[in-house]
Amino acid sequence: MCGILAIIGKGKDEKLVRELSKRMGHRGPDESDLHVTEKGSILSHERLSIVDLHSGKQPIQGTKTAYMVHNGEIYNHQTLRDGVLKHHTFRTKSDSEVIVHLYEEFGYDFCNMLDGDWAFVIVDGDNFIAGRDPMGVKPLYYGLDERGRIYFSSEMKPIADQCRTFSTFPPGHYYTQKTGFVKYYQPEYEDYLKADQDLDLDLIRETLTEATRKRLMSDVPIGVLLSGGLDSSLTSAIASRLLAESGKKLHSFSIGLDADAPDAAAARKVADYLGTEHHEIHFTIEEGIKILDKLIWHLETYDVTSIRASTPMYFLSKAITDMGIKVVLSGEGADEIFGGYLYFRNAPSTEDFQKETIERVQKLFTADLLRADKSTMAHGLEARVPFLDKAFLDMAVRIKAEEKMPKTYEGKEKYILRKAFDTPDNPYLPDAVLWRQKEQFSDGVGYNWIDELIEYCSSQVTDEQLAGAAAEFPYNAPTTKEAYFYRSIFNKYYPQLSAAQTVRKWIPKWQENQDPSGRANAAHVQADTEIAKTGITV
Repeated sequence: MCGILAIIGKGKDEKLVRELSKRMGHRGPDESDLHVTEKGSILSHERLSIVDLHSGKQPIQGTKTAYMVHNGEIYNHQTLRDGVLKHHTFRTKSDSEVIVHLYEEFGYDFCNMLDGDWAFVIVDGDNFIAGRDPMGVKPLYYGLDERGRIYFSSEMKPIADQCRTFSTFPPGHYYTQKTGFVKYYQPEYEDYLKADQDLDLDLIRETLTEATRKRLMSDVPIGVLLSGGLDSSLTSAIASRLLAESGKKLHSFSIGLDADAPDAAAARKVADYLGTEHHEIHFTIEEGIKILDKLIWHLETYDVTSIRASTPMYFLSKAITDMGIKVVLSGEGADEIFGGYLYFRNAPSTEDFQKETIERVQKLFTADLLRADKSTMAHGLEARVPFLDKAFLDMAVRIKAEEKMPKTYEGKEKYILRKAFDTPDNPYLPDAVLWRQKEQFSDGVGYNWIDELIEYCSSQVTDEQLAGAAAEFPYNAPTTKEAYFYRSIFNKYYPQLSAAQTVRKWIPKWQENQDPSGRANAAHVQADTEIAKTGITV
């Protein structure tokens, strides 16, 4: 996990490029290096050492003239070394190095061979290729300056004031000057009519276990973000079992406004049950408000729900890295795959339900994945997401929609995921947690967080300012005082139209209240009496 910057074309000052790269030095606090090619292109790298701590320095040269920078993890790197690349000579033990060797072996057509989460740029003389992982777990931006030079960067910060135009690099694509953008990732599940697979609970459990197992690849300690919700609790349960096979204990981390926050209470219950080394972090509303300016600079978004949820994640990430842990597992993706958000209960048909799950999965890179990456990497912490494993996605998204719909199971969202891990003979989680009602992360840290955040933002914005928002921000104008406040901070750091256009606002469907908080859905108010009996405050 790192920060990469590549500038294709001659004439960029090397000292300036180092300064630009350092704008995202938080992504790679362990090491920094730069290479200027014979043709004048520049590759820069800010490194967070996870695999091959001592010799995995980047940029990495292939066996010939190609150089590469990479951000992310390639989980099948050893399989590639032992298989299609077995006749290649490697300079390091780094998982990253297989990328440049695959390019040397197969040219442009190799991205589908990578199993992992990644963004990379390879430069080979006048030739180059850039690519991004299928789901956009790792961020990547591209831009063009006034002299026609092409930029690629893990964050907007290094390129926003250097490029005439720039944009988000689309997930599941690679780019070369000869081909333009090529969509290499074309899964069957993108066609909603292919949701024709029968339910297999054993397969759900086995595939998610393997997705988690490969994400334990690390030469440094690994933890888990544990909110006490279903997704993070299952990830914790699986990881703790797998680590126990080698005699290791999982570190779990939760955050809330205080010990009584819904997520904190549930997380303690899970940690006690699993026997993890649990760490609970608290923050105050005043502390959260105080860091909003810096947080939005890190996040590079003005999306309301992303900012609300990123604030506790930012504090938690700082606490985790202070304890010496560099990698955590996280539960992003399950809600999108299984229709877990409360508004899915209002889907008018199985077809609408399936289409919405596909769209939410495809757009994760604009919301939850952006939040998960940038709020953790603000402190040099890598987040890994087992639910977005390619094999798991291929299986889970294609399960028949009627099997997933909450209406089918009396309003129990993610019922089939819960059922897959409801194993009485060898229980993964207590029933009280396994069947707990869904909470948005920004709600679960304590309901006062959002309520008081909205109130504070409203106090900072006048009625006149909000009335003039459309004139001040012609693109994607804010419609609430909270949204206006965030947009003003964003615009201070990223005033370019191109920057504003990278942001996608997340708005739930099929409900009157358009606030993205889970509590805005009537289903939250009508919580199951059975859930209320669990003893967990929700």
